[in-house]
Amino acid sequence: MNTVPDYRIRLGNKLPMNPEGDYVLYWMTAYRRLGWNFALQRSTEIARSLGKPLVILEILQVDYPYASPRLHAFILEGMAERSRALQGTPVVHYPFIEQEVGEGKGLLPELAGRSCCVVADDFPAFFLPRVVAAAGNRLKARLEIVDSNGLFPMAVADRTFNAAYHFRRFLQKNLPEYLVEAPEPDPLSHPLPSVDSALDPAVLRQWAPTSGPLLAGDLNALQALPLDVSVSKVRAEGGTSPARARLEGFLSNSLQRYHESGNSPDEDATSTLSPYLHFGNISSHQVFAEVAGQEGWTPLRLSDRADGARAGWWGMGPGAEAFLDQLVTWRELGFNMCSREKDYTEYGSLPDWARSTLEEHEGDPRSHLYTYDEFREARTHDPLWNAAQRQLLQEGMVHNYLRMLWGKKILEWTTSAREALEIMIDLNDRLALDGRDPNSYSGIFWCLGRYDRGWPERPVYGKVRSMSSERTRKKVTLEGYLARFGGDGPI
Repeated sequence: MNTVPDYRIRLGNKLPMNPEGDYVLYWMTAYRRLGWNFALQRSTEIARSLGKPLVILEILQVDYPYASPRLHAFILEGMAERSRALQGTPVVHYPFIEQEVGEGKGLLPELAGRSCCVVADDFPAFFLPRVVAAAGNRLKARLEIVDSNGLFPMAVADRTFNAAYHFRRFLQKNLPEYLVEAPEPDPLSHPLPSVDSALDPAVLRQWAPTSGPLLAGDLNALQALPLDVSVSKVRAEGGTSPARARLEGFLSNSLQRYHESGNSPDEDATSTLSPYLHFGNISSHQVFAEVAGQEGWTPLRLSDRADGARAGWWGMGPGAEAFLDQLVTWRELGFNMCSREKDYTEYGSLPDWARSTLEEHEGDPRSHLYTYDEFREARTHDPLWNAAQRQLLQEGMVHNYLRMLWGKKILEWTTSAREALEIMIDLNDRLALDGRDPNSYSGIFWCLGRYDRGWPERPVYGKVRSMSSERTRKKVTLEGYLARFGGDGPI
């Protein structure tokens, strides 16, 4: 029986299922969790229906774009957690971390060749779509690609949305029927066949599964790898347990005041879940379920209107409504763009009006011009911008509201919108734990006019919305934030 909706599954090739294979292979690349995961759920269903073991493969290359101890450690901490959780179960967890470039080449095809089929994650951004598409062409096994990104299935949208208002209105009309089809919290709770000797010993010898300090993300082990060591490991720990702890803390301490305090860095009212959502350590379905449970919500409380308004549709408290607008509307708006438009990271993907007005003002005098290195090292004249960049350097994230100011000022202090875009993407993808993600690309491009409208014309910005540090200081409380990340101390 297939409990995963058909519209969340697409085929990566035309090969049939091989019931004589030794196991079902789940190639985990984006949904790095053992629950609330349609791809894992699909894998377990196939395994049970065929009476075959389940193998979960996680390969971590050493040369993916922006590979660093920061990103590696966050991924590996979650991988080690999954490895511990699967010990003593019928499921085989196969973690393989490259220590040299190309060391893992051939592992996936070898495992796929003896499988009944391969199930993969359908993540629409960064380099993963190319890798999965290429695998479909070369694997000698059926490849099913499963969408477990958000509450609304990517394939169901009939167009690319250019404004949050229009997408919100679309969701208000269409999302309710999909809310009842959430992934199982624990798909591994159902019995699965034992492994016995399903894996080829020759494969295990050539590509020995990783264990020990490297799998745990040990700093010394990471420093021995050919990574960008200038981007250091941060305090935030990857994995589902830390993600759940953050969610629990947010629900207990901040959800009720999110609508009032979410934009204020000193109020500490944000969820800080974006890195965990990006790396798939936690599902937006689970986050939604926890919020709904705390609010005592049922679908009967949904409003029957579809007017695109940000508040009042869910039938929850104002804090929950404001948070869900970020989790569902804004986050999934980015997935809508990335899944449908191949040029989502290119300057040419900006709306015509935004490119036109930015180019008209390209020759406007700038109050300051900074190089890439000056931006990266937080060496501008603006203490607030420097503080935001220091947070990115030190913690791998920037407060939600200040990230918008961060991007707007890069536009103001560079020679062109194209240059600003290149710097924003590089800094965000290189340094942010939640970079390389549809949601973060939405934020970057919003700074240049995507999903926005024209505003009164100003120098440099043209009709693109401007922001200033002075106005930001008046709107939100920053004393504690500046005390923490400001100053001239070491980065």
